[in-house]
Amino acid sequence: MSETALIGIDLGGTNCRAALLAESGEILRSNRIPTRVAEGREQFLSRLFELCDDLLSFAENEKRCVLAVGMGAAGVIAEGGVVTVSPNVAWLDGFPLAETMAKGLRLPVTVVNDANAVAWGEAKFGAGRDFASFLTITLGTGVGGGLVLERRLWKGSDGAAGEIGHFVVDPGGRPCKCGSRGCLERYASATGMVCSVIELLEQGKASVLKMLPPAELTAFEISRAARSGDAVALRALQEAGERLGQVLASVANLLNLDGVVICGGPSASLDLLRPWLEAEMRFRTFAIPFKRMQIVRGELGDEAGIVGAATLAYEAVMG
Repeated sequence: MSETALIGIDLGGTNCRAALLAESGEILRSNRIPTRVAEGREQFLSRLFELCDDLLSFAENEKRCVLAVGMGAAGVIAEGGVVTVSPNVAWLDGFPLAETMAKGLRLPVTVVNDANAVAWGEAKFGAGRDFASFLTITLGTGVGGGLVLERRLWKGSDGAAGEIGHFVVDPGGRPCKCGSRGCLERYASATGMVCSVIELLEQGKASVLKMLPPAELTAFEISRAARSGDAVALRALQEAGERLGQVLASVANLLNLDGVVICGGPSASLDLLRPWLEAEMRFRTFAIPFKRMQIVRGELGDEAGIVGAATLAYEAVMG
């Protein structure tokens, strides 16, 4: 009797990554393609099916039966896998992605919000294993969120829950692509940290980061400079930490969660962010929820979304 497997897909605005996984969450084979948004939907789907066919062929050679496919994509995902709104891939708006993939692959397909996929991956196999209720925050180009309540993924009535990146922390602050101003992601994301550094450099502040070409000014470089004591880098991280702490204080008071799992590239700087984050929380949170809510870094890295999407697809098939 052949062993079973799953396919997990993480659809991003720049790259689309896919992997073949065992039910245990172990990745057996992985690959990626560039999304190439400008080429349009049909070109992308053609390349995505080729990517999946490669994984299916590998599974067949390994005598594994693929049970289902799970995909995480940015945006609001309605029941049935219809992409209501996609911020990074406009030609997915209103598109029945799950149905289209299922017809092409002749397999059950589940499509979920990418931050929800990360949250469920961490819930099942990562830093959220021991939390009954927790929030996952993904720090990247923006700030995403996935909410697990009593070991169930909470997506909201329309699949739009968890958008913590658009909590307003400064009503008159930086414009956000969502149309509002002063959203959390304009300060605490990788992009937000870069914005903070640029503003400080434009004010004439001295920093080693001034020597970098604009394309090389990244959250990684900011973190490295901060660890060397650079004042501008530290101020940018302070801004991010304080804004995160302000939002998490409200979350703690509202939901009394067990924990928060912080994922994404900038999460590598959690030790630098933590003093400012916790100072804000201590000041703004009631004592009992503050004591309860642990702030931890995700354990699955870049694979969290793939693992979570595949696991949700498996659970949808198995009931």
